[in-house]
Amino acid sequence: MKYPLILAAAATLLAPCASATDFSHGFTVERHALRQIHEGRDTFRYATFGDEAFWGDGIGLHLALAGAANGGVGPGVSPKTALAVGLKVDVNALPREVLRDLAHGKVNLDDPAVTLELLKLDAVVGVTGIFDERGKITSMGIQCALCHSTVDNSFAPGIGHRLDGWANRDLNVGAIIALAPRLQSVANLLGTNVATVRKVLNSWGPGRADALLLMDGKAFRPDGKTASVLIPPAFGLAGVNLHTSTGWGSVPYWNAYVAIHVMHGQGTFFDPRLDDGAKFPIAAREGFGHVRADEDMITPQLPALHLYQLSLKAPTPPRGSYDRSAARRGENLFSAKAKCSGCHVPPLFTEPGWNMHTPEEMGIDNFQASRSPDERYRTTPLRGLWTHTKGGFYHDGRFPTLAAVINHYNSHFSLGLSSGEKNDLAEYLKSL
Repeated sequence: MKYPLILAAAATLLAPCASATDFSHGFTVERHALRQIHEGRDTFRYATFGDEAFWGDGIGLHLALAGAANGGVGPGVSPKTALAVGLKVDVNALPREVLRDLAHGKVNLDDPAVTLELLKLDAVVGVTGIFDERGKITSMGIQCALCHSTVDNSFAPGIGHRLDGWANRDLNVGAIIALAPRLQSVANLLGTNVATVRKVLNSWGPGRADALLLMDGKAFRPDGKTASVLIPPAFGLAGVNLHTSTGWGSVPYWNAYVAIHVMHGQGTFFDPRLDDGAKFPIAAREGFGHVRADEDMITPQLPALHLYQLSLKAPTPPRGSYDRSAARRGENLFSAKAKCSGCHVPPLFTEPGWNMHTPEEMGIDNFQASRSPDERYRTTPLRGLWTHTKGGFYHDGRFPTLAAVINHYNSHFSLGLSSGEKNDLAEYLKSL
């Protein structure tokens, strides 16, 4: 009789628990989130938002990629050239026989026709080629992944598994765009000539872009250096309020802005701050704060894209990439003598809330801040810092090393850090 009693007791204990139907219903949120994350990943990697109307049909960048021998113009862009300007190849998109031929040196990496074949395979990260029924490229578009993904180089330099959210600091965006044969429309917008447009684009260099050029027309800083900034990572943004170095808006705001005004997609965008003719003369003149397309190819994709980006955690530093003992000492300094945690609040490593500061507070010039609505700089989240050291630190790479950043703040705030303490603090930053 003891077994029926045990079963009865178990039934009593389990009575308040969910039924099979309720149990399934309990995972509705999780199923929805997972579906949204998958959709967002596809959007991040493959959605052009209709921007082929600009990159291909408009400025004809696909013609420069193809080259005259393949129905385009000029010498074309070979795989070797593509890799040299920072384009990446997704190894998972390559058929086994292509991988075998690459491994055995049987693929002509100097032939632009091979680049077109890679585009047909959807293997070039962040770039989509559009081909007709005869296999001729007729247009092209770009995705979020072009600038905000790279690869792990597991097969060869520039060829590997995707690393979504990583800043592609090898990508020479300006040099690639400068190849386009039809840049007159851009020149007209800026009130200049095509030669000047190409000069500006080629001034950017690897890992840099200028998302504001078509808003205010400022191509260079007062000191003559490029007005472009470093491509930021798109991971570790969960819980972070304002996005970009000057805090223009939240992550979904910036997704919409980039999709419309950087990628040149077809959709809806609203920001009356761009009506300020003194700050944003081009944007105000062209009505860039009030954009609507006949078919909105962006807005419906923003929710899933946002969720996917928030799911991208900052990557863990490789074993042996920093001194653990020094990092432990640096962690104490970070929250005490160095006072870093006053702004870089763990575990977000930026302020919860309005994470913005004046240039004076940071001890730097106001050039890039003055190009933004709030004329301030955002406190940068620090996790995954080790992934984007190439090109320097701060929005414009003005500090070539972490040591230079620490020296700046040590001087600006009169912290009195010793050389050993500075080293420990740098090791801690590399450990995040």
